[in-house]
Amino acid sequence: MNFVECHEEPIHIPGYIQSFGYLIGIDAESHSITFFSRNILDILNIESSDELFNRKLTDFPESFQSIIDSDIYTSLDKFTRRENETYFDKIFIDDKEYHFSVFKSGGYIFLEFEEVLINPNKRISNKYDNFYTIDNQQELWNHLLETLSKVVNYDRMMVYKFMMDGSGKVIAEKKGDTMESFLGLHYPESDIPKQARELYLKKRKRIFSNVDAETVPLLSKTEKYIDLSFAASRGMSPIHGQYLKNSGVSSSFSISIIIDDHLWGLVTCQNIEAKHIDLEDRVQAGIFTALAANAYSSFKSKNELNYRLELNEKLSHLKTDFLKHNNLLDSLSENKTEIKDLPEADGLVVISDENIVTDGITPDYETINTIVEWAFENCENTIYISRSFLKDYGEKLGLSENEAGVIIYFIDRDKKEMLIWFRKEFDEHINWAGNPEKNIGVFSQNGEEKQIVSPRTSFQIFTENIKGHSKRWNSRNISSVHAIRDLILESSHKNYIAIKRLNDELKKVNEELDSFSYTISHDLGTPLTVMKLNAQMLLGNLADDSEKSKGKIHTIIEEIDTMAEMMHDVLQLSRAKHSEIQLETLKTGHTIHKISENAKMTYGSSKSEIIIKDCPDVMGDKTMLHQVFLNIINNAVKYSSHKDQPKVEIEGVEDGSAIVYRISDNGIGIPEEEKHKMFKIFNRMENAKKFKGNGIGLSIVHRIMKRIGGNVDFESNKEGTSFILTFKKP
Repeated sequence: MNFVECHEEPIHIPGYIQSFGYLIGIDAESHSITFFSRNILDILNIESSDELFNRKLTDFPESFQSIIDSDIYTSLDKFTRRENETYFDKIFIDDKEYHFSVFKSGGYIFLEFEEVLINPNKRISNKYDNFYTIDNQQELWNHLLETLSKVVNYDRMMVYKFMMDGSGKVIAEKKGDTMESFLGLHYPESDIPKQARELYLKKRKRIFSNVDAETVPLLSKTEKYIDLSFAASRGMSPIHGQYLKNSGVSSSFSISIIIDDHLWGLVTCQNIEAKHIDLEDRVQAGIFTALAANAYSSFKSKNELNYRLELNEKLSHLKTDFLKHNNLLDSLSENKTEIKDLPEADGLVVISDENIVTDGITPDYETINTIVEWAFENCENTIYISRSFLKDYGEKLGLSENEAGVIIYFIDRDKKEMLIWFRKEFDEHINWAGNPEKNIGVFSQNGEEKQIVSPRTSFQIFTENIKGHSKRWNSRNISSVHAIRDLILESSHKNYIAIKRLNDELKKVNEELDSFSYTISHDLGTPLTVMKLNAQMLLGNLADDSEKSKGKIHTIIEEIDTMAEMMHDVLQLSRAKHSEIQLETLKTGHTIHKISENAKMTYGSSKSEIIIKDCPDVMGDKTMLHQVFLNIINNAVKYSSHKDQPKVEIEGVEDGSAIVYRISDNGIGIPEEEKHKMFKIFNRMENAKKFKGNGIGLSIVHRIMKRIGGNVDFESNKEGTSFILTFKKP
């Protein structure tokens, strides 16, 4: 009998699917049938499964005609060009309507079907912008659950956040009156093991309709293990099925919350009775969850940026005070309270040879000297961080509850200079949804009995008391310590001027990265998935004689793909840091006309007039050039749109060795007292606050023009504004 840990269970190759689905796998090159679910024979006019193997669907026109005639199948090579990207359509088989999903994975093209279900209780319109108006984390996740309940509505719906150790915590919940609340409870890592988390990152929507339903085996003469990672109907593992039964539910639906390409958490829905959700509703639930994740990421980024600005301001004051003194010890001693408070510590000790300076709650001098000796003997790195210092070394070093957590920074080992921040013990209680200890059980898998960590049978609250720990040192605390370290190095180094120049250069690079990162999440952050999925579904719902409409929708999908590629280019650019840019001769006319047309539709009115004159070629980077004209032209159209006769003029002229573009509008103008901060990020003029925007566009333009060797300037009065873009001449 083999023993298998939870994280070793091969849940991506169960060998079967759920009963709501139907699956056919064809070879990606030859299009011959390689495997299929046994229940495919129930809906198609096929007498024997043997006659399907190594044949093509086109060999059975009577059985597969509706599939063969579908738009996706007729252009199969085009639609399956990208690995693991799913395309949707609808077809009829024997007067029943089915969702038809197609994706390519591992050398096979998967054709997946499930019956269309009408949701009479659906109570929501396709409104996708509400999430971005919420500036509170808890309200955001509560709003997501409230929104999803109008689409899928399970007995219990939760937002589940992954912790750093792989465990999870329920941070938001919506449930029926008869359901027990799990809000605030923790779940051990084994409940969602590593390979399950990897699958949630690949396949972001996962439904188990009925834990008691019979599974449907896959039939194949050549493939023993078929990877179903991206199949919507992939069968559940017997371990997970038992877990659901133990928790008293018969159906579950999960949606991944992806933030910065990492699995941040899940929306987890559970229902007492068996329940299946239509594919379109599952897709819409996924869209809402992606929007909430994007809104959360934007919310966190703004908060982080504000924190960085506050930290820089505090460090600026500290730097001024540091330079008033002739030696480092005096600088640290005079500013000890500020240095203690930056990482939110309870106490600070400054060590300089035989000198000891303290602030806040600190140990006695004997204990301090013991900690210092231990640090020099055991800490190899410049900075040592621990929240379990009392638990790990309390008895050995004679520590009290006031030294539960420490950060130790070695300024200069030879001079015996160091800083030690302390945090007192935090009385922490973790409420687990059942005892997190592992139990061993016996399960049968593919005819073989195996010992495996079995799912928990109890979900009653189990409280674990954590002793000897302080509150966790978070990323902001650690960043502030690094900032203090940099300040000390800058202030005490012999080559102060050279380091200051280097820091200024690094600051500029970081500001560029901030601008481009924000461009991706803001200017280019429109959920393209929403548009593409809705366009594909609309395409599938059109009548066969709607060729003109289908052509237009195909154009929309192509434009979305173009935008996705541009997002990828900008992301690569932001990651390149300060690498050289390959400038090239670029034609601007098409870009300017296209941006102008879109701006007029988005921000203008029927009265808006855009006059485009000469558009000479310039030297630049294609992606950057698009961003420059996009921001400037959009602003010009937007801020002139309230005029009786809104007007924008765009003209480029040759001026010696440069090409100068002037984009002029008759809009609101720029107040004299605000002109000095026009290119600062998040700056918004008082007279512009009635227009939608976040005040980052001009900052991005300014960064880009400097980076490509050009310049941006402006002239403005009450009659309007002209932005002047100076490029290198080809």
